[in-house]
Amino acid sequence: MAAITASMVAELRAKTDAPMMECKKALTEADGNMEKAEEILRVKLGNKAGKAASRVTAEGVVASHIDGNTGALIEVNCETDFVSKNELFGSFCQALAKLVAERDPADVAALSALPLSMEGFGPTVEDVRKGLIGKIGENMTIRRFKRYAGGGQLAAYLHGVRIGVMVEYEGDATAAKDVAMHIAAMKPVATSSAEVPAELVAKERSIAEQKAAESGKPAEIIAKMVDGAVQKFLKEVSLLDQVFVKAADGKQTVGQYLKGANTTVNGFTLYVVGEGIEKKQDDFAAEVAAQVAAAQKA
Repeated sequence: MAAITASMVAELRAKTDAPMMECKKALTEADGNMEKAEEILRVKLGNKAGKAASRVTAEGVVASHIDGNTGALIEVNCETDFVSKNELFGSFCQALAKLVAERDPADVAALSALPLSMEGFGPTVEDVRKGLIGKIGENMTIRRFKRYAGGGQLAAYLHGVRIGVMVEYEGDATAAKDVAMHIAAMKPVATSSAEVPAELVAKERSIAEQKAAESGKPAEIIAKMVDGAVQKFLKEVSLLDQVFVKAADGKQTVGQYLKGANTTVNGFTLYVVGEGIEKKQDDFAAEVAAQVAAAQKA
């Protein structure tokens, strides 16, 4: 049996990015043959993806792609902020945004079945995802995407990799970009008050009613208080009614700004990475203790 040296393990790790122990095991199984060991690791990466599937992916990247009047915004998740900055992971996310724009998949499952090859993995998006899980060492999930192809103009704004906005509009490109930045900062839930989801309005009305009831005022006064609170809420969450973040006077609304720029926003999508995903709270001390115990048994 060939001796497996530290330099051999390091060389295989540099080629594959696989964990050190996995590289050593592969080299041992391949009796020191580097090419065979690399093949063994490629085969094992799929198994590693299965083991990683249960881990929470609350970090990640929002990516966009625009080609003329067709575009897409996508959120792809991973486990740590470190991997969200990984160049290979970023390239995968960008490739997915382009695929959504070009191929119009119906959902995540349809996107996963589309053809894609990266880093020797393929021939589908799902095969690449599993391969990258093994290579990078973290679970990855495609969470959601939105495609635009309705004929309107498109503008996108990415705040780092964690917040992404796509705006469908008619008019001035600079104004649309400004509004996309505003959306990233102020996070409206709808373009106009009429489009705010009914369940959100009902929830806000219920809260307002409970607060007003504690005032002990007459019913007609309470009704006005509730209506006033709901209207205030609608202005706060409706894009066109929000005060524009770049307003020089601190009063101009987004609607007024767009009117002055002869621009109309027909719709928008806002993705914030990990929004609504419950993050796992790790016990770091317990994790270190478990690793030490495992090393002692090895």
